[in-house]
Amino acid sequence: MVPHLVTALTGPINELEQRVLDSMPAIERWFRLEWMEHTPPFYSSVDIRNAGFKLAPVDTNLYPAGWNHLTPEMLPLAVQSAMAAIEKICPEAKNLLVISENNTKSTFYLSNLAQLQRIFHLAGLNVRIGSIDPDIKEPTTLQVPGGGSVLLEPVVRTRRRLGLKDFDPCTILLNNDLSAGVPGILEDIHEQYLLPPLHASWWVRRKSNHFHSYEEVSKRFGKLLGIDPWLINPMFNKCGAVDFDATASAGLDCLRTNADALLTKIRRKYKEYGINEKPFVVVKADNGTSGMGIMTVRDVKDLDDLSGITRARMATGKGGRLVDEVIIQEGVLTNERINEAVAEPVVYMVDRYVVGGFYRVHADRGIDENLNAPGAHFVPLAFSESMRLPQPGEKPGASAPNRFYMYGVIGRLAMLAASYELEATDPDAETYD
Repeated sequence: MVPHLVTALTGPINELEQRVLDSMPAIERWFRLEWMEHTPPFYSSVDIRNAGFKLAPVDTNLYPAGWNHLTPEMLPLAVQSAMAAIEKICPEAKNLLVISENNTKSTFYLSNLAQLQRIFHLAGLNVRIGSIDPDIKEPTTLQVPGGGSVLLEPVVRTRRRLGLKDFDPCTILLNNDLSAGVPGILEDIHEQYLLPPLHASWWVRRKSNHFHSYEEVSKRFGKLLGIDPWLINPMFNKCGAVDFDATASAGLDCLRTNADALLTKIRRKYKEYGINEKPFVVVKADNGTSGMGIMTVRDVKDLDDLSGITRARMATGKGGRLVDEVIIQEGVLTNERINEAVAEPVVYMVDRYVVGGFYRVHADRGIDENLNAPGAHFVPLAFSESMRLPQPGEKPGASAPNRFYMYGVIGRLAMLAASYELEATDPDAETYD
């Protein structure tokens, strides 16, 4: 299913789709050469927004949940990609330990774990799920909606290795983003593969580093296609000293200054392209996920009258972590609809391959608001249909394979940026004078 696109079949986004389709051989060669030099994240998901005049990633997750939203038709490609990823890292791998989030009260998250276990089991691995939650002291069976169950087992640490009772894995896959910190039980593991690495966790990682890398990638890709990189890149500023305390108005000076500067840059771009929309920026915790610590700013004056509720909501991220660093990101409208509700595509990848995705849909949110919020539901992308190759010659916006190919290109650009980001922030990387 392709959602109803409010935008007409003319203008920048459809010109971009045409340019991408016409350049497909050059694009695939470009990615192939990049992956000869860089290592893709083990798995990732990317939130994308289609404004009709630009198509850009707005978030990249290196510990993706939501695998339960992939359809059965998507699983063969996910399994093949998992096989490829494991073979590169540990060809002789027999056992895989998946480490879950500590909060397993969400039945959706349990379904996600069950799907991950299914994918890697079909890839030829013995898969068990471990927990570093101190409340999980013995094997615990939790029921999954629709039937089935997930067995959570307490993780056991020896001097050099991590595993479960009577289970010694070659590879450990984190599905816990470690927003609240990196526990000692995961540190100094030298004899096993820990994926993703600890510096990919939200305790260490910063969105601003990622989008700095993405800006570099988009410029290089824009040069390849002969397009303005802004068409695929959300501009951003960073503020590393914010105090959302209700009594500390001075703590928002940095935020005001950077938001105002970014809104001015967006207005210039809108004028250049004749876009009759009101610019906005999105303020997010620089280290965080789960749709927490996010607000939309349309006018810098909005920051002068933040309510106590808004300040409190922005001050604390996932795991109760204090938010004192924010990224101010160019707001990208979403003009996609499913049954009149706003929608945004989310693309899922394993290794360097797009394996599927879905639309995040929210009936109670506007085109300029965050959709990763309570009340959202999910509609699978028709990637089963897009197993056909893209169809050059079809009218832009009218073909599911063509539109999803473009989504996949943007997703892979964000994944490549994550690769650059992790290389640049690797604490163990060698440096040369």
